[in-house]
Amino acid sequence: MLLPLRKPPDGACMRTERLTRLEGLYVVTLALLVVHEIDSAFWREWDLFGLPGGIQPFLVANFALLLPFLYGLVRLSRSPRAGAPFSVALACAGVAAFGIHTYFLLRGRPEFRLPASLAVLGVTLATSVGLLVVSVWTLRSGSRR
Repeated sequence: MLLPLRKPPDGACMRTERLTRLEGLYVVTLALLVVHEIDSAFWREWDLFGLPGGIQPFLVANFALLLPFLYGLVRLSRSPRAGAPFSVALACAGVAAFGIHTYFLLRGRPEFRLPASLAVLGVTLATSVGLLVVSVWTLRSGSRR
């Protein structure tokens, strides 16, 4: 149960229900992508992509990529329809992460071959597809999934 931090304005309802399906999938997908980026630092992903500068630009890029998705979670918690476009973008990022790393794995690269790395990528794909489906449903129907 979520407890309000302040009294709602007159006529507004206090939110007491659990996370919606859309919010839950968003949180799990975002958490999995953050874990993947932690794993990416272990594997020196900047070398995999041929990016100059090492860890420092990698950290700055990850910070910059995380901010809009955290903002999207705030939007989503306030209004599913307003947050659904962020959900679609997050779902696409998860599918892209899986696809890009699958490409490198099929080319024989040694990175991301540990069972935990593969599991994070696989579960990220599954939650991303689920998030995409629920996000599109929310945009089309206006429901609070």
